[in-house]
Amino acid sequence: MSAVATPPAPAAPPTDAGPRPWKWTREDYYKLGELGFFDGKRVELIRGEIVEMSPINEPHAAGVGLVDDALRPVFAVGYHTRVQQPFWVPGGQFGTDPQPDVAVVPGGRRGRTAPPTAATVIVEVADATLFYDTTTKAQLYAEAGVTDYWVLDLANRQLLVFRDPAPVPGGASYRTGTAHGPADAVAPLAAPNATARVADLLP
Repeated sequence: MSAVATPPAPAAPPTDAGPRPWKWTREDYYKLGELGFFDGKRVELIRGEIVEMSPINEPHAAGVGLVDDALRPVFAVGYHTRVQQPFWVPGGQFGTDPQPDVAVVPGGRRGRTAPPTAATVIVEVADATLFYDTTTKAQLYAEAGVTDYWVLDLANRQLLVFRDPAPVPGGASYRTGTAHGPADAVAPLAAPNATARVADLLP
């Protein structure tokens, strides 16, 4: 009678001891700013990572100004617009503080001690950042519950409108997205009687 050999126990999977990016908290990020680490740079804090943004070119600057010009009178009462200012995305282990190109925020400017965590409309102007604005930024704003997110696509001369944020595994996303050309007009959800012509937003 021959003995049956017992198979060896499977080896434990190797642990990943490789390098990892350092994740920053919101407090770390603002402290670094106070110390001058970002002087002369445009940065955002995205899920604990400090992201350097490209310099603003003239078409981008014009698009931001035109969007602000269109939305400011529509939301003149009970709201204010913020241009390229911090917006805090709630939740998450690490800080997320994007700086949307234009944000319509409930309430007035006075008395605020921290960036807003809610917005009625957020608009990003995309020239070289279309993919980023329609993926990473869209997910962040959906997680923040922003019901009306617009991306002004300069290269394709259209306005992309994302609405109906909903939770999904790993975060949130918008359930609807529509594209509008220069001949179209779009009404903000919070001001359905006020329309903005896409042609008026495009530089």
